[in-house]
Amino acid sequence: MPSRKPDALQGSLDLLVLKILSRRPGLHGYAIMSAIGGMSEDVLRAEEGSLYPALHRMEEAGWIRAQWVTKDSGRRARVYDLTAEGKKQLGSEESRWEAISAAINRVLREA
Repeated sequence: MPSRKPDALQGSLDLLVLKILSRRPGLHGYAIMSAIGGMSEDVLRAEEGSLYPALHRMEEAGWIRAQWVTKDSGRRARVYDLTAEGKKQLGSEESRWEAISAAINRVLREA
């Protein structure tokens, strides 16, 4: 199994969160962390100390909106949804990621 580095998500956490919320709206923070791990087959892991500040920052930027809901268990959870501005930002993040990935691939092929 590949080793996980703490900075594995550096620069891509916004992209991952926005993409997950575009596919699965209404998730709470733990569910987003679980989705990142599950979809990446546990290669990527978002830690609470990175995820929650990122969610707060994205909410302040208007890319996501949060609301408190009461679950069937009676527990309250803060769930997140993508906004129209967030959909635009997702497009920008995807384009940026594609450019970075292509550049990295060029470097790897040249070596």
